[in-house]
Amino acid sequence: MILTAKQLKKIFNRRVVFKDISFEVKSGEVLSITGPNGSGKSTASKIICGILTPTAGEVALHNGGGKIDRDEIHQYIGFVAPYLELYGEFTALENLQIESRARKLKTGDEKALEILQLVGLFNRRNDELRGFSSGMKQRLKYAAALIHDPAVLVLDEPTANLDTAGVEMVYSIVDRYRKDRIVVIATNDNEEASLGDVKVVLSKNLGAVNGK
Repeated sequence: MILTAKQLKKIFNRRVVFKDISFEVKSGEVLSITGPNGSGKSTASKIICGILTPTAGEVALHNGGGKIDRDEIHQYIGFVAPYLELYGEFTALENLQIESRARKLKTGDEKALEILQLVGLFNRRNDELRGFSSGMKQRLKYAAALIHDPAVLVLDEPTANLDTAGVEMVYSIVDRYRKDRIVVIATNDNEEASLGDVKVVLSKNLGAVNGK
């Protein structure tokens, strides 16, 4: 699997968020995206996942059969970010069941329970999410991202809201996935950024379109 970006540019409200971003990362490698607050790390993460469209340039994911259609890219990517929302009125297990059905997975509850064990939520599997702490919710976001065993794992602020044990969990997951898959880490944390085999550093205040 190969993830590439060519001359990416994103403009919001006539402000250039970033421009001329290019990279290539392969299975077995980690891409780190760093930069000050407001430099576009979350925007870049969303573009990689296909949630946002770049103003110019292209992100592409290639497997052995060639370039994957952008409409299908979500099947290959797991995305974790502190701003993602889950279903507070449902239990941890029910949230994963919903995710599994949305992705048309045939693994059933067995996979969901296995993932809940991995992220340390197995004993809270039948508890409603609205009673969870922010750290527990973050753990469940990892579970939701991993339920379909993605080829690419995109982590925006990967250790946000997590305690020491949660941070160790994240590093364990990254170590596991970087062996034969692609991991993307968008972060301000120097230790997290140091995991990158390929590094993209974004700048802030590039200016507005046409200098306005």
